[in-house]
Amino acid sequence: MDFTHVSQRIDESGPTAFGSVFNRSVELFKKVWLQGFLTLLLTVVAMIPFYILIYAPMLAMGISDPEAFEHNEMPPAFAGIMILVMPIFSVGVMVIGLCLNAAFLRICRKYDMDEMGRDDYFFYFKKPYLIKALVLSLLMFGLSLLGLLACGLGIIYLVVPMSLFPAFFSFDRELTAMEIVKSGFALGNKNWLIIFALVFVAGLVAQLGVILCLVGVFFTAMFSKIPIYYIYKDAIGLSMDA
Repeated sequence: MDFTHVSQRIDESGPTAFGSVFNRSVELFKKVWLQGFLTLLLTVVAMIPFYILIYAPMLAMGISDPEAFEHNEMPPAFAGIMILVMPIFSVGVMVIGLCLNAAFLRICRKYDMDEMGRDDYFFYFKKPYLIKALVLSLLMFGLSLLGLLACGLGIIYLVVPMSLFPAFFSFDRELTAMEIVKSGFALGNKNWLIIFALVFVAGLVAQLGVILCLVGVFFTAMFSKIPIYYIYKDAIGLSMDA
């Protein structure tokens, strides 16, 4: 679906129904909790190289100069390295999260519609999608910086449109990265308060796994992503080849 049709669907969509979206999310979670756990596990494993990228300079400096971190001030050389590495780390983590979240939403669609096929967690790591994911992650990184500059209040506002990006990335392959951003803001602004409430409540429910000796959160964390699937489905609809 191209940007014109997506925009038209958003304009014609009705208000998001909190109760309907939440109840359906609970029912779908019963079917995809294991897939959610595997998605989260893959996300953690895939991020390990980026954490190595962050801590490798610190370890190297500590080995070469053991007294470098004895003072409270950060060594200038290390500070310079961190300034260069942190944006790469942030964007890399965003790319991984975006691709795996999009794959999870695609899996949610399969179980919601009782379709056949395997659970492809790496579907969006193919070259065409990966390039778009990189561009979209760069845009998200820029938006996050702008949100921080607005005394942090901008981040609260951005939670809604940015939470919708994986759905558009997953189901609207014809959209460019910039068109995904525009679509996310268009749908997010139309139902901002309800979507924010859904994201917030789903996030709280997703943390209930902490009760099970902390480990349980790995099984419940991805519940927070499921309402986005239904918000998108109700507003835009899903084609059979999505």
